[in-house]
Amino acid sequence: MPALRKTALTSALAAVLLTAGLTLGTAAPASAASCPSSASPTIPGARAHWVLACSGNTLKVYGWVEDTRVDGRDAIVEIWPEGHHWRLVDARGMGTRTNFDFEFPGTKKASVTLRLTK
Repeated sequence: MPALRKTALTSALAAVLLTAGLTLGTAAPASAASCPSSASPTIPGARAHWVLACSGNTLKVYGWVEDTRVDGRDAIVEIWPEGHHWRLVDARGMGTRTNFDFEFPGTKKASVTLRLTK
């Protein structure tokens, strides 16, 4: 009987840890987007809004990110424009909203993601 209890306890613990790991890794899905486009993702602890717009051969990515939970984690938007170095914008502390506005010449695509710090 002790072996059965040990197996049940191990299985239950594994399920809890797996669920916690999935929660900690929460992020809005990223996919390469081209202009014009916009998104307003929300995840537990953060929300954001961004717009991708083009003028000539220049991509403009602008919007905001907001921390929505007292959990000691920051809300982050990561921008990965095609052919450029990435940009990171964070909002630190419940209720904090940070605006952003970037231009990337020579491209019309970027991956943009909302996530929390670990």
